[in-house]
Amino acid sequence: MGRARADKHKPITAIAREYTVSMTMHGGRFEKAARVTAIAGLMWTTADAACADTLAQSTTGASVVADAANGATATSTATNSAAATVAPASATAAASTCNARRPAVMFNRWQEDWSVLANPCVPRKPLDSLKYIPLGGDPLSYLSLGVNLRERMETNNAALFGIGSAQSDTYLIQRVEVHADAHLAEHWQFFFQLEDARAWGKNAVTPVDKNPLDIEQAFVTYTNSLGGGTFKFRVGRQEMAFDLQRFVSVRDGPNVRQAFDALWADYEYHKWRFIAYATQPVQYRDATVFDDVSNRDFTFSGVRFERQSVGPGDLSGYWSRYNRSNGQYLDAHGPERRDVWDLRYTGTHGRFDWDLEGMLQTGTVGNSTIGAWAFGSIAGYKLDTAWSPRVAVQLDAASGDPHPNDGRVETFNPLFPNGYYFTLAGYTGYTNLIHIKPSITLNPTSNLALLGSLGFQWRETTGDAVYQQGMQVVPGTAGKGSLWTGMYVQLRADWTIAANLIGSIEAVHFQVGNSLRQAGGHNADYAGVELKYGW
Repeated sequence: MGRARADKHKPITAIAREYTVSMTMHGGRFEKAARVTAIAGLMWTTADAACADTLAQSTTGASVVADAANGATATSTATNSAAATVAPASATAAASTCNARRPAVMFNRWQEDWSVLANPCVPRKPLDSLKYIPLGGDPLSYLSLGVNLRERMETNNAALFGIGSAQSDTYLIQRVEVHADAHLAEHWQFFFQLEDARAWGKNAVTPVDKNPLDIEQAFVTYTNSLGGGTFKFRVGRQEMAFDLQRFVSVRDGPNVRQAFDALWADYEYHKWRFIAYATQPVQYRDATVFDDVSNRDFTFSGVRFERQSVGPGDLSGYWSRYNRSNGQYLDAHGPERRDVWDLRYTGTHGRFDWDLEGMLQTGTVGNSTIGAWAFGSIAGYKLDTAWSPRVAVQLDAASGDPHPNDGRVETFNPLFPNGYYFTLAGYTGYTNLIHIKPSITLNPTSNLALLGSLGFQWRETTGDAVYQQGMQVVPGTAGKGSLWTGMYVQLRADWTIAANLIGSIEAVHFQVGNSLRQAGGHNADYAGVELKYGW
């Protein structure tokens, strides 16, 4: 959401009251509201100390990157900054000449560089002794500890638009991540992160909702100069994401993030970056602790390039092979061998910004051939007026299968979607889709962003089904009804309460079309309230 001052924040108790009122209205689940209130109180205690410290030390700044819908990006291909500043002989001189700044708490925690705390001119905060633990005499050799905590209360009155056994649901999801990040000089990094994701009161708990204590990331990175560029090699369990995270993401929207057991190598040379990766996506289980697995039954590997400054924007593309031992589609099943070809162009020019991405998919599923495609775009313009309004239009399309049982699968596979590209409600999936979404974003203050949007949705073909998030088929829609699916209204607010604490509220109303009504569906409403804390 950008950097925010901590001296303009709403009391966290107000959010707790909103949680409690919401739960009273949806079945009287007071124990959930009490749990959230207690957690919010703990976060407020820490945030309040951070706010006081921020006011006293205005030279420091940190921000949590908010994954707001309609434009949050977090690519795993960003470069870690690594710099050591020689400490001045005099503390007084350091105060007058210090240019070092505290690092921000980032979306990808392994990209943070806390070696700046080796410089005595950098103002200190509570628990900094755990953010920078020296390992020997080299200031670039250190151990850093960190924590992420996300609490989200959600209510959804019509999962799958109320078709079948789906019922109204109100529940709490929680994700806790704890990590240790060790750096040895300028070449080696050892990163280890545990994740514990829980869902309380949810009617249908899936692997993206619950994952008792398990290893989220555990990798080693080697970095060195080579031929005038920078070479990196990373091995182990790691998260990876490309571009706007339409198709390859860390899946931050749902409760359980997506990791990969992988080999990763990249080489940066001036404006170019070349990447190769061989991965086994982690398959999440929720039976007990430390039970997640990966194997050769599910692999995702490929090569990628990135080029900066191609005209007014940046160009990237990749080829990947997506393999599953047992792909399941409405008219095909069996071993899936899917080749993915992706190209993206993004940039800004003055007050105008854009992001364009197209993907082709070929290969086989069982005895059927694959021929699928998708296109995604967002274009916006920021006005030079009060509240810095940004008006934007989002256009997305993805193929469906118009002729079942013809030996050809044209249903697009969205691979590893982020879960918030459309909305957090999950009513819209990136399969058999045509989607148009005008929106406006306002910034009344530096720490508050408001989003309002209106989405219009069709199927690409009536021969295939309506799909929700995660390729979930809406029952009774395949081969029936019209192209029109429905329309929705989305309202969202992201509020940076303190430098490391963000609160978000999102509401979605989906007005179903006749095709969904004929299948037994009805209008759907979603609301979510979230607190996210990073240290």
